[in-house]
Amino acid sequence: MSGQAQALTFTLRDRPAQSVDVSPLIPDRLQGKSADDIAAIELTSGNRKLRIGELFSIEGADAANIAIRNSCSKLNRIGLGMSGGSITVQGDAGAYLGMGMKNGRIVVSGSAGAWAASGMANGQIDIRGDAGDFLGAAIQGDKQGMQGGTVIVHGNAGDRAGDHLRRGMLLIRGNAGVYCASRMLAGTIVVGGQAGAGAGFGMKRGTLILSRPASLPATFNDCGIHNLSFLNLLHRHFRSSGGEVAQFARDGYRVRRFMGDLGNGGSGEILLYV
Repeated sequence: MSGQAQALTFTLRDRPAQSVDVSPLIPDRLQGKSADDIAAIELTSGNRKLRIGELFSIEGADAANIAIRNSCSKLNRIGLGMSGGSITVQGDAGAYLGMGMKNGRIVVSGSAGAWAASGMANGQIDIRGDAGDFLGAAIQGDKQGMQGGTVIVHGNAGDRAGDHLRRGMLLIRGNAGVYCASRMLAGTIVVGGQAGAGAGFGMKRGTLILSRPASLPATFNDCGIHNLSFLNLLHRHFRSSGGEVAQFARDGYRVRRFMGDLGNGGSGEILLYV
C-alpha cells in the first residue's frame, strides 16, 4: 500500500455563503496538474470568481480518484461531464450532481440536490441519503433526461424522478415523490418504498417497478396479474452486479401489470409486486 498514491482530496474550509460551481473538480480536468496549478483554478460563485485554494485545502496526488470532504449542498455540478475515474463526496452534494456524466463512479455519503444525473450517459452514482426533485430528469429546454448508467438512492427521491428518462436505471430504496416516471421515454425505475400520486403520468415507454400500490393516472389500463420471467433475469443481474445494486434483487416474478399512459401511446408499463 505504501506505493499507492493518495486520492486527490479537497477539504472545504468553510460553508460558502452562495452556491459554487465545482465542475472543474473532475479527473478529466485535473490529471497532470500540479497542486499549485489546481489551487489557482477559478470557480464561479454567483457573480464572483473564487480560486480552488481559497475554498479548499488540497492533499494527495491521484487525480483519477478525487475526494471532497466536508461537502455541503452549496457545491453544485459535482462530476459534471466526467468520463472516468471516481469522486467520493463526504457530506451532501448540491444540484446537478453527475450531470452529463459519461463514465466513472460518484459516491455521496449524504444527500444530493435537484437534477442529479440529468443527461448522464454511463457510469454509476450512489447517493447514500436522499435525492432532490427531478432525479435523472431532463433540464429545462431538453427533451431527454438520463440516457444510460445506474443511479442508486438509499433514501427517498423527490418529485418527478425519471421525468423524460431516456435510458438507464434508477434504483430508489425509499419513497419517490409525485409524478415518478412522468413522460418517461425508456429505461427502468425501481421504487422500494411508496411512490407518490401521478406515477407514470405521460409515460411513453419504459418500466416502472413498484413494491407498494400507488395512485396511478386513470389513463393506465390494468392488465391483470402475470408471471413475468424477465424479472428473474433482472434480479439475477442485480445479484451478479454485487455492491449496492445487489440489494435490489428479490425472489419472485409475479406482478400486476398496468399499461399506459394511454394518452401518450400506451407502451409504458408499471409493475406492482403481488
